[in-house]
Amino acid sequence: MPLTLVLGNKAYSSWSLRPWLALRQAGADFAEIVVPLREPDTKATLLSHAPSGKAPSLRHGDLVIWDSLAICEYVNELFPAAQLWPAAAGVRAVARSVAAEMHSGFPDLRKNLFMDLRSRYDRPDRVAAAQTDIDRVLAIWTDCRARFGTDGPFLFGDFTIADAMFAPVATRFRTWNVPVDPVSAAYIDAIYALAPMQAWLAAAQAEPWVIQFEGM
Repeated sequence: MPLTLVLGNKAYSSWSLRPWLALRQAGADFAEIVVPLREPDTKATLLSHAPSGKAPSLRHGDLVIWDSLAICEYVNELFPAAQLWPAAAGVRAVARSVAAEMHSGFPDLRKNLFMDLRSRYDRPDRVAAAQTDIDRVLAIWTDCRARFGTDGPFLFGDFTIADAMFAPVATRFRTWNVPVDPVSAAYIDAIYALAPMQAWLAAAQAEPWVIQFEGM
């Protein structure tokens, strides 16, 4: 059965990047439907694809899965050979914990440091407003790299769903010129070096849609 991922704009949709990256890292063959965000027909179009009325969603035959983390979990089940979670149960539990924390938390980071892959901002006031969340992200990254990441460049060595969840944060830190420690800087470099990430960035640059953010 074919897979189809419904996305928001690649320049702005952090939630869409997460399952897209998991699918690409798993070697999945899938179609894409990009729905421009903040357009008059955006909600109606997204509702035609998933009952949540949000991006992303994944269609697999007659089955529809929505929510980024749920899609990533489904991709892991479809492609077990990709090993999108660590093999050891305890390490896997930690990976799921940090992925879930990213999924449900960090409201100040989301509010102040939105994803915009076509811009660079020098706004120390916005960085300061998100500093508590930034510090927690950096603590997660440095802890995971020290405890579990010695065999590769990612949080748990090899790429996992945890990295898919944090990839948009890596872009936010570059977009907003957030100061980071050397371990976190190397991790951001590793995310950007992924071939699928480079493909996403190129597609984001080529999109015709531009969102004007209030106060910017």
